[in-house]
Amino acid sequence: MKQSDIFRENAENCLRLSEAAKDDPTHNRYKRMAAAWLALAKEQDWLDGEMPPGAVTAFAASGAPGR
Repeated sequence: MKQSDIFRENAENCLRLSEAAKDDPTHNRYKRMAAAWLALAKEQDWLDGEMPPGAVTAFAASGAPGR
């Protein structure tokens, strides 16, 4: 399994945890963690030569997903 796939699995886990969160601060924390894991996955894809450099920059500028 590629490292970027592991990062994406971590992001999915964080999203599941955010949906189960009992309060907004916890929900938001897991959403931010998911966004960070996805950013790492995209950067790893770039490092592995699987996507152009501009795609990583555009993703990083988009910010974390909202609730």
